[in-house]
Amino acid sequence: MQAENQITIGNSSNKEEAMQTERRITFLGLTLKTIVVHTVTYFIMGLLALAFLDYRTAFDAPVTREFMRSVDDPIVALGPGLQFIRGILFAVVFYLLRDTLFGRKNGWLIMWVMLVSLGILSTFGAAPGSVEGLLYTKMPVGLQISGWLEVMIQALLLSGILYYWVNHPEKKWLAWVLGIIFALVIIFSIMGFMMA
Repeated sequence: MQAENQITIGNSSNKEEAMQTERRITFLGLTLKTIVVHTVTYFIMGLLALAFLDYRTAFDAPVTREFMRSVDDPIVALGPGLQFIRGILFAVVFYLLRDTLFGRKNGWLIMWVMLVSLGILSTFGAAPGSVEGLLYTKMPVGLQISGWLEVMIQALLLSGILYYWVNHPEKKWLAWVLGIIFALVIIFSIMGFMMA
């Protein structure tokens, strides 16, 4: 009898935590945070990939030139500034799954596995690096897999930072740091587009 009461109390405590998380997370707040974190992590990982994975050479190769823009293309410079679109799309899903993603201890890991499984490896289209891309495109397998380093780390950073920020709204320094970097990314993106 006592064990049953403890189980009931434990379950009601988990339900209360989930309800508090649900009430605390608003769609607008989660969307803004997702846009900021996604844009910042996308930009940082893109710069690192450009430098260390030599995307300039890879994108200029004849096999990729058919479907990838050169890194000097103006729209590529504008890309980071347009990541708010993907941030909104991510936020819609994150909001629907907010109890699972933000209301439990390892929610960031669930988010990362979801992004990698559905957004990178199992896309419905034959995107480079996806299972379909590996099967149906003529792009070399090594080139496709080399992109995994960038996108999987970016998904990990997005998951970890967003999880922490949503669960620790009192950390105002994080909002300031991410907000400043986000503003700089937007400015650099627009300037890069105009100068290209």
